[in-house]
Amino acid sequence: MVCLLSAAVCLSQSGANPQSTLAEHIRKARGFLDEKRPDLAIPELQAAIAIDPSNSETQGNLGVLLYFQGKVADAIPHLRAAVERQPGLGKIQGLLGLGEVHTLDVVRGRQDLESAFPAIDDPKFKVQIGLELVTLYTQSGDLEQASRILGQLRKAAPDDPEVLYAAYRTYSDLAGESMLALSLAAPDSAQMHQVMAHEEFRQGNSNGAAAEFRKAIAIDPHLPGIHFELAELLHSSQDETVKKDAEKEYRAAMAENPLDTKSILRLADIDAQKGASPQALEEYKKAVALQPGDADAKLGLAKILTEMNQTDEALPLLEYAVRLDPTNATAHYRLGTLYRKIGRTEDSKKEIELYKKYKDLKEKVRAVYKDLQVQPDEIGADKDDQK
Repeated sequence: MVCLLSAAVCLSQSGANPQSTLAEHIRKARGFLDEKRPDLAIPELQAAIAIDPSNSETQGNLGVLLYFQGKVADAIPHLRAAVERQPGLGKIQGLLGLGEVHTLDVVRGRQDLESAFPAIDDPKFKVQIGLELVTLYTQSGDLEQASRILGQLRKAAPDDPEVLYAAYRTYSDLAGESMLALSLAAPDSAQMHQVMAHEEFRQGNSNGAAAEFRKAIAIDPHLPGIHFELAELLHSSQDETVKKDAEKEYRAAMAENPLDTKSILRLADIDAQKGASPQALEEYKKAVALQPGDADAKLGLAKILTEMNQTDEALPLLEYAVRLDPTNATAHYRLGTLYRKIGRTEDSKKEIELYKKYKDLKEKVRAVYKDLQVQPDEIGADKDDQK
C-alpha cells in the first residue's frame, strides 16, 4: 500500500485548482496520510475531487486508499480516471486491473494487468500482477501466454515459492497438452514412443522406458537425441551387460552428431573408469574444446590430468569449474585435495568445508526427491541377450 501511495503522490500536479479550499483539502489529506489515518484522508480527497475532478494525483491517491480500505468497487473509477489522465502509471494501472478482476470485470482487468505488467519495477508487486495474469491465462487455456509471463517472473523472483509452483503447474499442463496433441496427430510416430518412454520412466518402469526408446529408434534411428536418452537410461543400470549397451548407444549418438558434447563426456567417463586414461584424456579435451563453459567437462579433464601428475594444468581447470558451478561438491573436493597436495593448506580447508556443505545439501535434496518420486526399477538385460 505504501509503495502504491508513493507512486500516486508523485503524480504531476500541473494545472491544479488554485482555489484555497482545494489546496486546504489536499494539505489536510497529506497530513492525515502522514499520521497513517487513511480513514480521515479519504473525505478530504473526495472533497478535493469534487472541486477538481481532473487532478490525476488526487484521483490516484483516493483510489489507492479506497482499494486498501476494502472498497474495491468504489476505488475503480478513481484509479481508472488517474490512468486515463496520466498514462504510464504502472502501479496504479496494476491495482486497477486487480480491482476489475476482483469485481468480475475480467476482460478489462486482463487488459489493464497486461498493460501494467511491463511498467512495474517493484519485484513483489510485479509477482502479484504476474501471478494474477498466469491464473487468467490458465483459466482461459492460454498456456503459452502463461509460460511467457512465468519466464519473466522467474527472472524477477527466482526463489519465490509461489512463482516456482505456478511454473511447475503450468509446464506440467503444457507437457500434458503437447502429449495429447501428439497422440492425436501422430500416435504411431517415433516421437510418440519417445514421449511414452519418458512417461514410463516417470512411473518407475525403467524396462518399459527402454522398450519405448527402442521402438522409437526402430521407427527413426536418426531421431535427434534418442540414442543419448536411451544410453542415459541404460547407464544407470547395475547390470554390466546393460552398461555395455549404454556405451554402444553413446557411440551411436556421436555417429549421428560428432559434436554431441554430452555423449563425448559420458564416453570419457566410461574410458576413465576402464583405466583407458589416454583415450579418456583426448575425449575430455574434445569436450572442453566444444563446450568451454561445461563444468563437468573441465572437472573430468582435471581429474585425468591430476592422476597423470600434471597438476599445473589441472589446477586452473578445477578453479574454473568451481566458478562455473559453485555448488558442485565434487569440484570443491578435488580442488581442496589438489590445494593440499601443493601445500596451500588454508585454501584446501576452505574447499573441503564447501565440499561438505554442498554434499550435505545435495543429500537433503536427494532425500526430498526420493520421497516425492516413484523410484525407477532396475534395468535388466533382454533375455535374448543372455542366451
